Amino acid sequence: MTDPRTSTPAAASAAADPSALEILAKPPESPARIFWQQFRKSPVAVTGGAILLALYGLALFAPFVSPYSPEEMDRNRFYHAPQALHFRDASGRFSAWPHAFPTRIADPRAFRYEEDPAGATPLRLFVKGARYHWLGVIPMDRHLFGVDAPVRFYPFGTDPNGRDVLSRLLYGAQISLTVGLIGIAISFTLGLLLGGISGYFGGWVDSIIMRFTELLLSIPGLYLLIALRAIFPVDLPSQQVYLGIVVILALIGWAGLARIIRGMVLSIRRAEYVAAAEALGMSRLRIIARHILPNTMSFVIVAATISIPGYILGEVVLSFLGLGVQEPAASWGNMLAQARSLRVLTSFPWMLLFPGSAIFVTVLAFNFLGDGLRDALDPRRVLGGKTT
Repeated sequence: MTDPRTSTPAAASAAADPSALEILAKPPESPARIFWQQFRKSPVAVTGGAILLALYGLALFAPFVSPYSPEEMDRNRFYHAPQALHFRDASGRFSAWPHAFPTRIADPRAFRYEEDPAGATPLRLFVKGARYHWLGVIPMDRHLFGVDAPVRFYPFGTDPNGRDVLSRLLYGAQISLTVGLIGIAISFTLGLLLGGISGYFGGWVDSIIMRFTELLLSIPGLYLLIALRAIFPVDLPSQQVYLGIVVILALIGWAGLARIIRGMVLSIRRAEYVAAAEALGMSRLRIIARHILPNTMSFVIVAATISIPGYILGEVVLSFLGLGVQEPAASWGNMLAQARSLRVLTSFPWMLLFPGSAIFVTVLAFNFLGDGLRDALDPRRVLGGKTT
């Protein structure tokens, strides 16, 4: 006889409908599939992820996509305004393929240039140009687009030294975007390790780590950033400055995560599976690495995604103040530094528009992606593979 107290609506519907038995018999979905189902429900997060993939793809292929070398100067075209493509050939007739018009200076004092339609030159793909080493290894001289010499085409204009802004923006992305990834990898590794040790061992170990953490957090971030940068010589090569910035940002960024991980570990270490691991004689470090820290990964992934913009902005601030990546190397920060004067802002707005827009879009995309990851990894949303 069926006990009404143990009968469930699911069992009753299964008995009434054989198709329900097939649904109940299906194996549970994997966590990865559940995550993807939840994540793609947020078009904003998917858009943010797509934008970031595009940005990092452009940074990876920057030498190929850039029409010119970021350090190549055109002494006849200082502060050249962004150029548009035209669908007219040299005879003035309509052309389905875009053409670039050569320019000549009309007002040297105001850096004003005028186009010459009679010299229209078709835009070409996979043109031969300045040599470069892709990934620092593969020698190449092909660029995605360009025009035949002596015509020059600057879609984003030029800077005060006659360098192509688009090329510098793409090369600058290699520094500004990777600083965040490498810095977050180092700082979150430190935060996970020190926070896990502090929460698991407790006692004097916990006190020492937490007091040092509180000391770091009590110092304003900008002052700490500048103070740590002052340790390194100002005239370091760009590669060493880049590594120095990564180290500085990592040393600043681990403290906040360590405090949060400590609190999570204090709760997790009381779980039964941790007690079972201790009873089996596992070492403490193995318990931390294999059984405790993996249970914080959902939080860490979201926190890392949301924290990366802070690292990017840290590099921008240092370079903007002249303490980061130095000329002639390109970064978004030192590109912004060229637009500090009122004259540049009013007369040559593209000097601020393009690097500023790149920073804004990147930060916004990371925030969109972080919000989507947070919702997709929320156990209250994916409990049982269903949205609550």
